[in-house]
Amino acid sequence: MVSLTFLGATGTVTGSRYLLEAHGARLLIDAGLFQGKKELRLRNWAKFPVSPGSLSAVILTHAHIDHTGFLPRLVRDGFGGPAFVTPPTGRLLHTVLPDAAKLQEEEARFANKVGSTKHTPALPLFTVRDAHEALGTLKTLPFGQRATLQPGLEFRYHRQGHILGAAAVELRIKVAGGEHMTLYFSGDVGRYDIPILKAPEPYPGSTYLVVESTYGNSFHDPGDPRDQLAEVIAEAVQRKGVILVPAFAIDRTQEVLYFLRELIEDGAIDPLPIFLDSPMAREATETYRSCALEHDAEMRELVREGVEPLVPPNLVTVGRVDESKRLNSLTGPAIIISASGMATGGRILHHLRHRLPDPSNTVVFVGYQADGTRGRRILDGEGEVKIFGEMVPVRAQVRSIQSLSAHADADELTIWAGEAAASPSTVFVTHGEPEASQALAERFGKRFGWRCVVPALEETVTL
Repeated sequence: MVSLTFLGATGTVTGSRYLLEAHGARLLIDAGLFQGKKELRLRNWAKFPVSPGSLSAVILTHAHIDHTGFLPRLVRDGFGGPAFVTPPTGRLLHTVLPDAAKLQEEEARFANKVGSTKHTPALPLFTVRDAHEALGTLKTLPFGQRATLQPGLEFRYHRQGHILGAAAVELRIKVAGGEHMTLYFSGDVGRYDIPILKAPEPYPGSTYLVVESTYGNSFHDPGDPRDQLAEVIAEAVQRKGVILVPAFAIDRTQEVLYFLRELIEDGAIDPLPIFLDSPMAREATETYRSCALEHDAEMRELVREGVEPLVPPNLVTVGRVDESKRLNSLTGPAIIISASGMATGGRILHHLRHRLPDPSNTVVFVGYQADGTRGRRILDGEGEVKIFGEMVPVRAQVRSIQSLSAHADADELTIWAGEAAASPSTVFVTHGEPEASQALAERFGKRFGWRCVVPALEETVTL
């Protein structure tokens, strides 16, 4: 018997976790953290439904924390590996997981300092030591190469273009009569015709498909993100304000840097000071620059011409905490790029606390803002938000450039799925808020005639 249990990314875009049981093996595809509303974050503390030590392997699709951040907790509670990753994902996780652990420890210390916890002492979900032990379980597998997990059970990665190293997972399972069943996990599907990375490989078809639906009911602005970014910057320059860009350290930051370089070189904007204030983003940018095999043709050509595609003029990389604090005295016009992208943690919170009350400043969101996150509340127009225990008024200008998203929208997901050589018998639509998942299920049903199901949390299906 082959069974699949949905342990996360149902009714929400975070907490990606899928438990597959086949041929006596117990696999977890993705090990993500829940983010957003408190009721979601509390799921990270719940007892895992099976013993982590009973897992035969974990297969990670990409480095984002909502797909990988639970791995240190699993390792702490008994998982011994292997945790499969593509080579670029492995490199990124050496930055991402220790950084996430450090934030966990800092948040616990802050909670104990201000007494804002019901439990004493507050503890981190996992520690830096747990994160380093989790890194020891990683096993890299190149795109397209098959790995045998045990007789009758193998998998391979397909490039997805969402971020550096992002992959879909194709599992091949031997069933009765010598036949094989294929199970395809989309991971997060990237976009077409955007810079830096290669485009996602089309869905080849499978017996079953598990597909993300982050933008399953919406469509990205067809406008050029460079023009939109230039317009936002021009407005802020007129006000002599500071532009804050809460950006995911992986991919959004690199794409913003790429566009800023183009805009300055083309004379579309003045070469104003640009500060990259995120140690993780700095390290991730170096990883992006060094993974030439993943670059698209335009990126490779720029490098051949001696251009640094991810280094705009006047870029200052901020390292130490005291250097970050000195940015509080910075006068505009200037740009500060900092993580996290949904304003749930990191140095961007200090900048928001300092800059949000001033109407001359601008906050520019360049990625998805999950329901319940601080970024979503700001974007939805709330007049004040809580940062470090105090309510901060939101008087700064708030802008969003949705065309900078790293996720395929409903049309792009349809293009990605539409090239399948064989139709799946069932499609499980996950990784979306309820309206988005239902909309994509209906869209695929009407367009392709596929049977689509939106599973519930902890629902188990027999394949």
